[in-house]
Amino acid sequence: MSSTISNAVIILLLLIIMFFAVRSTIAHFKGKGSCCGGGGSDVKTKPKRLKNVIMTKVIRIDGMHCEHCYTRVSNALNSIDGISAIVKGKKGIAIVKMEKSYSDEELEQAITDMGYDVVSISDK
Repeated sequence: MSSTISNAVIILLLLIIMFFAVRSTIAHFKGKGSCCGGGGSDVKTKPKRLKNVIMTKVIRIDGMHCEHCYTRVSNALNSIDGISAIVKGKKGIAIVKMEKSYSDEELEQAITDMGYDVVSISDK
């Protein structure tokens, strides 16, 4: 009788673990999980209002999988003086407006420092 109770307890514990694992996996595939160690608790920096936009670039980015990823890239770009960026994560792009001239290499470095890959940078 006690082995039956022990088996039931073990099965119940396994079911509880599986429930949380499946729930986390579903959230991850919906883009709400913490695929990169985040969880979406970062505060997103709003794009700056630029007075004199001299150039707009579109950056294709690989490796962004969730809201946390989008926020990290957005914050990295918006922290650069003279840049206002909007990251459209589901499309895998960042639209970067600049009132100062930055090289493609400088923009790429800001993104790769966050752990993402730049596929291409083009003028808009």
